[in-house]
Amino acid sequence: MKIKKITSLSWISFVSKRFASVDTKGRTAVTSFLATLGICVGVMTLIVVISVMNGFQMSFIDSILEISSFHARVQNINQEYENDFLDFCDENSQILSVTPFYEAQALMAGEKNGTSSVIIRAIPQNIYQNDVGFHKEIQIMEGDFDLGDNEKTQYFERNAIVLGYSLANHLGVIVGDTVNLLMLSGSSDIELFSEDRIFTVTGIFSCGYQEINSGYAFVSINKAKEYFGKESKKNYGLKFAHYDREMKTINQIQKKFPNCKADSWRNYNRSFFSALKVEKNMLMFLVALIFIVVAVNIYNGMRRIVYERKSEIAVLSALGAKKWAIKAVFIFKGFASGFFGAIVGMFLGILIAHNSDIVFKILSKIMFFIQYIFTAITEPENLIYIQENSTYRIYAEIPARIFPKEVAIITIFGIISPLIASWAASKNVLKMTVSEVLRYE
Repeated sequence: MKIKKITSLSWISFVSKRFASVDTKGRTAVTSFLATLGICVGVMTLIVVISVMNGFQMSFIDSILEISSFHARVQNINQEYENDFLDFCDENSQILSVTPFYEAQALMAGEKNGTSSVIIRAIPQNIYQNDVGFHKEIQIMEGDFDLGDNEKTQYFERNAIVLGYSLANHLGVIVGDTVNLLMLSGSSDIELFSEDRIFTVTGIFSCGYQEINSGYAFVSINKAKEYFGKESKKNYGLKFAHYDREMKTINQIQKKFPNCKADSWRNYNRSFFSALKVEKNMLMFLVALIFIVVAVNIYNGMRRIVYERKSEIAVLSALGAKKWAIKAVFIFKGFASGFFGAIVGMFLGILIAHNSDIVFKILSKIMFFIQYIFTAITEPENLIYIQENSTYRIYAEIPARIFPKEVAIITIFGIISPLIASWAASKNVLKMTVSEVLRYE
């Protein structure tokens, strides 16, 4: 039985190759080439577009996870269980780092009377050195990440603060200037309004998410009880080896410490993450329409091939070929077109995505050249105003992110779509009887 199946597959492959070798000219050859080319372009385009979209979105997500929400937050750890909790985190291989922090909201005023609402986060000084993700996302533009706890700096034991660059620009301050926390949320033992909470700006940072740049400031954790109040709650920010597999570790924490409250990053900025997901899914759907168009073309082309091959089909049937085997010949042909097109498109898509910065720079040069030539012909007096489009430079700075799972899904879809189209078209095989076909021939 097994030998018979192998023989059938060999026969199907042989007949399909013979059909392909005959179809080297004419409409059939062009149809097969365009089908393969369409699948190749579709897979390549979808991989490149999704990879660039991943890079664009992950620049936001990474900044939020590494700076703002962490991978998980744990609250309500009683002081008597604090050491046990830290020991548990040290022993758990999935937890990379644990950062204690306090948080409060404030109305901040600069020296030039500019004001802005801001989130003040009190964190340890060593987070910038010990937390790899935090260090990667925080780009110091001016000064240092100095919270006043470092004995080697001029701001030691002073009220030091590090601001986002958009916040600093809005307040009109630079490194060395002071800001005042006019209003500060906290426990009942602190004043809501005060003009004495003066902090010196020691650093200005930038990250990939504008909301953090314009609304976050960092101070030393030692300043938390002094300015946030004795009743302010200590939080713990956890980073995991795999941020998307956080629920198992969170459940372990809640089981071991039932009085604590542990929240995943998914609960923070839920609407923002949902919007990014919808945006990505819609983009995939729109670009995937390429496959639908190609599949329809393959279906129509395969129906024409079946009609043109009706005499050969009749001869094969007369010689004893089964109907399913004759159908399989055309299905195999569609599979071959989809397979080779999808594989080539996959490699081209990965190659272009890996070098997306170079591609965008080349596109910038090409568009500039076309615009320059067109302006030189039509309006030569305006040549001095022609410049390269800065948008391409911005896109070139966004690193594309290639996810193997998405590449595999796109490639498989590129193979399956022509396979389904060929299967649908092969239903027309032997609608006429063998005697009818041979009589008309």
